[in-house]
Parts: sequence; structure tokens; C-alpha cells
Amino acid sequence: MWSRLFALALLLLPAPALAGVREKVAALAPSGLVLVMDAQGNELVAQNADEPFVPASVTKIVTAWLAMEVLGGDYRFETRFYLDDKRVLYVRGGGDPFLISEELAPLATELIAAAGKEPISGIVLDASYYPSNLRIPGIEDDGEPYDALNSALAVNFNTIAAAHKGAKVVSAEAQTPITPLAIAQFRARGPSGSGRISLSQDPTVSLQYAGELIAAFIERSGGSVKGKISTGTVPNGLEPVYVHRQSRTLSEILVELLRASNNYIANQVFLEIGGRRLGGPVSLEKSLKVANEMLAAHGLAAAIHLEEGSGISRDNHFTARGLAKVLELFAPHADLLRGHDGGANKTGTMEGVRTLAGYADTSSHGQVRFVIALAGNDGEMRFRLLRAIESAL
Repeated sequence: MWSRLFALALLLLPAPALAGVREKVAALAPSGLVLVMDAQGNELVAQNADEPFVPASVTKIVTAWLAMEVLGGDYRFETRFYLDDKRVLYVRGGGDPFLISEELAPLATELIAAAGKEPISGIVLDASYYPSNLRIPGIEDDGEPYDALNSALAVNFNTIAAAHKGAKVVSAEAQTPITPLAIAQFRARGPSGSGRISLSQDPTVSLQYAGELIAAFIERSGGSVKGKISTGTVPNGLEPVYVHRQSRTLSEILVELLRASNNYIANQVFLEIGGRRLGGPVSLEKSLKVANEMLAAHGLAAAIHLEEGSGISRDNHFTARGLAKVLELFAPHADLLRGHDGGANKTGTMEGVRTLAGYADTSSHGQVRFVIALAGNDGEMRFRLLRAIESAL
């Protein structure tokens, strides 16, 4: 009897607090979309929750959930190296999103240990795992790093970090050698400035840079490359001399993806979902097919509409209840979310769109799932709403 009365009291106590937080949310953002749910699926706050919205980068939460389901947290991307009898080195890309300078240095050491220090007579880059005409909706050819081209074989997120030093162009990263193509690409952007730029939307340009940087790291590791860098495919029957497995697991990659909100990484991971489930070469259509089947299996076919995996497309559309369901499914991996404010959340930002979604701890309702979507460019309002929710619940 007493236990039932106590349980009833717990149910009755929060009502004033819930009314208060709903009023506060309405006062702060009357046209905003806000949904808060507890672990049992009870809706604590629901304002304009049935309206579809453009998720921007909170799309990456859906991509992370799909990736954990299809690939698994221990999954590692692979890049394969082959050597023929003329010591031509073939490099077959596997879509590794984190083939960065810090990864290329130990990779080159291992490669030289396996292939020997005799001169390499040429490098052939095989990016056939991705179709050459692959284009991600929302990506523009504007040189911005968030618009970098996705590729089966790209280095440093398909970007160049450089700076002008007098009449010279130098690397803006101590760990990254400067290469001829990097110099040419950076100079093409203008005579001044520094920073990170994406490579041209021409896949052959990004492949050439990958080849130049791989060659530079081979030479740093005591090897040498005497021949030209070209594109092609690995000859049939040739066995790899070295297979590089990314030092970061998928879980570690997702932490960086969600923290830095990198569109390039997000779509590399998204494309691998289709490639893994349906076989290569990858395609956006394969990944969307896998994603839509998984979403439909959870009753989310109408609630989560994806065009790509990063949120850069304005044609992605979610409902708050749909995203809240994904957050429920993703809850075992909530520790992968590490927001700028220290919370377990993810922001989304594009012109006229400000979103925030994730998990929050409350004193009366434990951990809750929340979705906030606002029209306009006031990014701070998302966090004002979140703080109001946390303090009132």
C-alpha cells in the first residue's frame, strides 16, 4: 500500500514543474520546436513537435547510430598496398576518413618495413571503391573545408593547410610536408592568407595530392619514389604487400565526427554503411537503401528523411519524435556525444537553422532526450532553452 502511494506521489509531484518549464520554453521561443522525453518515453515538453524541420548537423547522430549498427564500434577502415615485380606501388583506397598526416607517418614506416627500401618505381592510385561521379547533395565547389570532396583515397580530409611566407607557400602543419600540388592549389586561391582549403571537386586533383603526400612520407621513412604518380586499378591476382588498418576504431572516429562536426568524415562513414552491407563500390543509393530499411524497421520511414549523412543538404527533413526515437536507439552509445558545452549533445547550424539534440541530466526525471530546432540565426537560444529544461526538471 505504502509503495503504491509513494509511486503515486512521485507521479503527481512533477506536474507544476512541467507546467513551469513548458511556459518558460514558450516564452523564450514561442515558434521553436522543442521535445523532451524521459527514459520511459513520456513527453515532458512537446512544443510544435509534429512540424518537420531541417536538422543540419544533428543528422550526424542518425549517421552515427546507423554506423554503430552496421559496422560496429570496433570497425577499422583499411587501405591496401600492392607491389608488382617492377616495384610499382599500387594503393587501393578503402574510404578511410582519417588518413591524416599523423596516420601516414607510421603507415609509411610499416610499408617500408614490408616492401623494402629499394626505390619504388612509381605509384598507382586506385580509388575505384568510390565511383568517379559521386556527388553529395549540398556540397559545393567553393574551396571551403566543409565542402571537401568525398573519395576512396584522400588525405587530411581532402584538404590542404598552408600559409604564405614571403613569396613561398609553406605547410601550416608541422606534421605535414608541403607538396607541389599543395603549393599550386593554395596559390590558385590568391596571393595572401592562410588556413585550410578543400581541394578541387576534380577527383584526379585530390588523388594526385594523396599520392604526393604518401610519397613524401615514404621518403621521410627512409624509402624513395623515383617514378611518376598516376591513377589506375590494381592488377588482377596481385596480393597486397601491406594492409593498413586505421589506428582509430569506428567509435573513436565517431567521437571526432560528432565533436568537430566534420561533413567529410560523416559522409565517408555513411558511404561505408552501404558498402559494407551491399558490397562495393559504394554509392549514395546503397547507403540510403540500407538507412531507409533500418529506419523503416523502427517505424521511422516517414519521420527521418535522409539525402546524405552529414546534414549539409537542406533536403534532409526530420520530425522531433523521429529524432527522439533515434536518440533512444543510440542511448547505449551516448558517451560518443561530447558537445561544446560539455554535455552529451550535438548542434546543427546553417543559414536560418539552429538545432540542438541529445541527452540531458535532470534532478527529477533522470536522463532525458531532447530535440530543439529554431528558425533564425540565434545560436545561443538553443542553449538557453536547454538550460531552462535542465533547471526546471
